[in-house]
Amino acid sequence: MIWSAVGVLLQKILSSSNLRRFIPKSLSIKAAQMANPFKWRHYQSDIILLCVRWYLRYSLSYRELEEMMTERGLFLDHTTIYRWVQRYAPELDKRSRPYLKQTNDSWRVDETYVKVRGQWMYLYRAVDSTGQTLDFLLNQTRSTRAAKRFFRKVLGRSHITDPRVINVDKNPTYIGAVRDLKRDKLLPGKCKRRPSQYMNNIIEQDHRFMKRKIKPGLGFFSYTTAWRTIRGYEVMHMIRKGQIQGADKGNIQAQNQFIAGLFGLVA
Repeated sequence: MIWSAVGVLLQKILSSSNLRRFIPKSLSIKAAQMANPFKWRHYQSDIILLCVRWYLRYSLSYRELEEMMTERGLFLDHTTIYRWVQRYAPELDKRSRPYLKQTNDSWRVDETYVKVRGQWMYLYRAVDSTGQTLDFLLNQTRSTRAAKRFFRKVLGRSHITDPRVINVDKNPTYIGAVRDLKRDKLLPGKCKRRPSQYMNNIIEQDHRFMKRKIKPGLGFFSYTTAWRTIRGYEVMHMIRKGQIQGADKGNIQAQNQFIAGLFGLVA
C-alpha cells in the first residue's frame, strides 16, 4: 500500500546517521507507525485485526468478544480489545476512503440519536438512493450550523457526486443550511431540497444498523470514544454493503482480504 511504502522510505531516511539528529523524535515514531501500525503491540497483528474486525462487524460487547477469544485459547482482557478498537477503527476508516465506489446524485439525509455520557447527541448520516453511505458526523447540537458543517463534510469527499436532489425530513434547520450553501456556491444552484418523510425510509432503515451496534455497548463515556468507534462501525457497514471496489456485497472473503491488505497483512 502507498502509506506502507511511504513509511518504509521515511524509515530509511531516518536511519541515516547524518539526518537523524535533525529529525524530531515524534516524526521518527510516526514513520515507524506508518510502515507498521502494529509496531510495539504485544499480540500478533492478525489477532488484533481479527478482534477489531469482529467487534465492528457484529453486535458484540467487549466482554462477549473477550469470552470468544478465551474459547480459542487467547486470554485477552476486554479493555485491551477496547484500546485496539480506539486505535484501529479510525485508521480503517482513513485507509478505506480511497477505495470507495462513486455514489449517485440523489441524497437522503437524516439524523439519529446517540447517548454520550448520559446526554443525547445527534449522528448526522447521508446515503444515496441505492443506500450507499455518503458520510456521517456526530454533533452535540441539532441546528442549521451543524447541518451546514455536515453538508460541507460530505461535499468534500472524493467518492461523492454533487446532489441533484436532497431528501430530508421536515426539520427546519435544513432549510437555512441548503440556502446558505447555495449562496456560497458549495451546492449546485439547481439542487432541490425535497422534504419528504416517506422517501427517507431507506436511511431510516440504515439507521437500524447503527442502533444494533451501539446497543450492546450501552452508550459511550466520551465524545472522542464515541466518534472513534462510530467511524469504525460506519466504514465496516460500507464494506458490508459492497461499497469497496473489488469487494462486492456478500463476498466476505474478499472484504476480509481487503481489510487485511490495508494493513499489509495476508487474510
